Amino acid sequence: MKLVVVGDSLLDVDVLGTAERLCPDAPAPVLDVEEERARPGGAGLAAALAAADGVDVTLVTAVADDEDGRRLRDELAGVRSVLGPSPTPTPVKTRLRCGDQSIARLDRGGGPGAPHATDDMLDAVLEADCVLVSDYGRGLVRDERLRGVLARRPVVWDPHPRGPAPVPGARLVTPNAAEAKAFSGHADPMDALEALRAQWRARAVVVTLGAGGALLHGGGTPVAVPAPRVPVVDPCGAGDRFAATVAVRLMRGAAMDDAVADAVTSAAEFLRRGGASGYRPDDRLSSVDVVRARGGTIVATGGCFDLLHAGHVRTLRAARSLGDCLVVCLNSDASVRRLKGPDRPVTKEQDRVEVLRALGCVDDVVVFEDDTPERVLAALRPDVWVKGGDYTVESLPEADLVRGWGGRTVVVPYHRGRSTTEMLSRRG
Repeated sequence: MKLVVVGDSLLDVDVLGTAERLCPDAPAPVLDVEEERARPGGAGLAAALAAADGVDVTLVTAVADDEDGRRLRDELAGVRSVLGPSPTPTPVKTRLRCGDQSIARLDRGGGPGAPHATDDMLDAVLEADCVLVSDYGRGLVRDERLRGVLARRPVVWDPHPRGPAPVPGARLVTPNAAEAKAFSGHADPMDALEALRAQWRARAVVVTLGAGGALLHGGGTPVAVPAPRVPVVDPCGAGDRFAATVAVRLMRGAAMDDAVADAVTSAAEFLRRGGASGYRPDDRLSSVDVVRARGGTIVATGGCFDLLHAGHVRTLRAARSLGDCLVVCLNSDASVRRLKGPDRPVTKEQDRVEVLRALGCVDDVVVFEDDTPERVLAALRPDVWVKGGDYTVESLPEADLVRGWGGRTVVVPYHRGRSTTEMLSRRG
């Protein structure tokens, strides 16, 4: 399934250093610069986060032909993109950071004038199974042709106070508390929910409340979704993480309240890892990179892991014993349905991820959409690929792929009588 992220992209730059003294001529800290990091911001960050999750995503945005625009294009190199021209300089937000704190922010770029959607942009949107509109008030989603196309697709709309109203009929609109107050005139988020759903003619509205979680209204009684308690120094990027997650979960068939709950948890985990300032394009492989950098052995295994049972646990423990880090490549819900039938999986994707990550023998979990794991394996490049069951190495199509980078494929013992299919057949 294809997600298209449409909206305004920025260039975010973190200038990192230490501040141990004040200027002699003013009570201002002196930052001794040690490192500079750039990353996509706005719609670019939302698309990059989805791509890092293994989602089939296309970014539709406008980028100026200037030095900052070229740098932004470089940062988006790992994201499939349809880039139109922008009449204004590339917006850049530069944060001066000491430790985990921002001590100042410098903004440049932007200006009067708005980009217009090209035919290629419109074609990309029409191919989407779901569209995430990531509006940062720079004008792209005011384009009337683009709005006409958006009205024909399932849309999750992340609004901006300087931007236009969402297209009528949006599946979900995701303002934060300050935005909801500005749009509705109601300080109470509960009152804002009711007003905004009617004002925007949206199927559902969710107001994100930071550490307070989120409030969802899709008709009937509003639903309060609590957030996990995490230390938050810099909330930058949490809204993009929330919006990207909820759009993907809805695209994959999740119920609205489940999608919002997963997005709240995902945003909290994103902040726990440092938020936008801690983001790297290969974030999902970070545990792999650490082990690989110290010369360790990366092990990967894959499967549906529906109704986790003793056979699964034995396979995972055996796999972990073969190296220093175990990554589980997990079939998405859609992939399981194609492989196992419409009644599977019994346990939804996010719950399967949570249970697997709770096991001491599992270091990371990567969800993939395809029927087979070749693409995610090519990204991971494990030293050892493990399969449990009545396979032979010769019968596994991914064995040749793993052998291509010098890896090896191992089959661990099959535990008869312990499979999800057998468990379900006994229950029936």
